Amino acid sequence: MKRSNAWAMGIAATSLAGWVVLALGRGNFWRAEAEEHVAEGDVSNRQGRVEVVVPARNEEKTIGRALRSLLDQSYGGALAVTVVDDGSSDATAAEARAAIAARPAGPHVDIVAGRPLLAPWTGKVNALDTGVAFAGSRGRPDYWLFTDADIAHHPDNVADLVAKMERDNLDLVSLMVRLRCESAWERLLVPAFIFFFRKLYPFAWSNDPARSTAAAAGGCILVRAAALERIGGLESIADQLIDDCALAAAVKGSGGAIWLGLSDRTISLRRYETLAPLWKMVKRTAFVQLDRSKRVTLLAGLGMALLYVAPPALALAGVVLSDAWLASIAAAAWALMSVLYVPTLRAYRRPVREALALPVAAALYTVMTFDSALAHARGRGGAWKGRTYLGKGPSPA
Repeated sequence: MKRSNAWAMGIAATSLAGWVVLALGRGNFWRAEAEEHVAEGDVSNRQGRVEVVVPARNEEKTIGRALRSLLDQSYGGALAVTVVDDGSSDATAAEARAAIAARPAGPHVDIVAGRPLLAPWTGKVNALDTGVAFAGSRGRPDYWLFTDADIAHHPDNVADLVAKMERDNLDLVSLMVRLRCESAWERLLVPAFIFFFRKLYPFAWSNDPARSTAAAAGGCILVRAAALERIGGLESIADQLIDDCALAAAVKGSGGAIWLGLSDRTISLRRYETLAPLWKMVKRTAFVQLDRSKRVTLLAGLGMALLYVAPPALALAGVVLSDAWLASIAAAAWALMSVLYVPTLRAYRRPVREALALPVAAALYTVMTFDSALAHARGRGGAWKGRTYLGKGPSPA
């Protein structure tokens, strides 16, 4: 065997071994069934007061529908909503008021202005804390529901979240909502995002009190007021760009039980018609996710290349070189990768054949991650909606 072929064979075999390990030893991350649960039996005596906080910055396109979905909740307990208009320059507040007017019999809603953004606070956490301070002045609720201004909640969502929390004695319950998957870029990159997130944070591990892994999805988080107080409030994560996972880690680290599931009924209204907004979303936090480490970023890029890019490239090389062993081993790695991706595609009602495009999505996400590292090196880390976050605090864009 030629030396070059031996190297290629080694890479292909390593990739295949990596996928076997991931398939068997990573908390079944590749399973993608919707994991929404309603409590068994009567929970009418456990329907405490829920205060919903919705941070909104330039969300005129989605805030109306998102707010109406909260006003249409079937929850039998006390429910109130606080929208924090975080310095919007569009019609966010006007659209929110229109939604309230359309549901005069719905839960009480307040629209408040976001407070000035000062270090070390990041924008979203600062807005959430503004809403907590305002709503908390009415008295301490039993639960806080933190949700984004682009989330449309199923009518039973609040009731289901509270029921899940009470049935399983949890301190934080979160749903990764169903992301939009219609445009060509969404079809390529959204299911892949879910797949990568679940690989990074296996839900079974996050939900296991015996493991340190902790994750949440910021679009929909229900947390006990007592648990939030126990960790020192939102101030304890004031400087965090990846605020959802930071909150989950803080609650779990304080001894609280957490749960993260995949939703099929509560959905994101955010549209990604082109690559640019998806790129910005990943660029904002990818380098932070890797602890702002150039070394870890490089290793992550090499790992992505080994697992996702090498199998199809080496399978093709094996065919061209008439090397049956190389082609077979690389093809086996590619096939196992694709098989593990199929449940996520089915969850998003995409054809199985699109699994073959996962290496392309992985390559794009890798480039986005390197771009995120470059942005931080240039002092433009965490840029989002006109704000840039350097180190632990924000600075003008």
